[in-house]
Amino acid sequence: MTIALAGPLGEALGRGALAILAYAVLGVLLMIAGFYVIDLATPGRLSKVIQQDRNPNAALLTSSGLSAVGLIVAASIWSSGGALQEGLLATLVFGVTGIVVQALGMLLFDRVAGISVRDLVREPGLQPGAVLLAVTHVAIGLITAVAVI
Repeated sequence: MTIALAGPLGEALGRGALAILAYAVLGVLLMIAGFYVIDLATPGRLSKVIQQDRNPNAALLTSSGLSAVGLIVAASIWSSGGALQEGLLATLVFGVTGIVVQALGMLLFDRVAGISVRDLVREPGLQPGAVLLAVTHVAIGLITAVAVI
């Protein structure tokens, strides 16, 4: 038994699948960009610090930063209203904006609160400053995401 997906239903499913693919690819690219921005703020290669050195501070800061980017991407998709090209552009702009705001937040915390990301990832044990900065990442992502909506 063969099910033909011709006609309006097939076209709608095809467009929907392509939209999902386009948003997923853009979301992954934004998360990779976010990873590299965090990598720039840490001494050494971030992947090595997490995988080989098993640094919990680096892992926490990276996962919170990527979670924040994910929130922003999800909000951008939600607010796109079904217009694919405009939604992809908005997702790109808001995603990059969120990454920049997070980077500025890390720099601000470094200057104002004296919490240095570079110092945190040199510490082998989980540090309270890493927890604070991780929560700040997620909060910035949530604030940016709600602003998008």
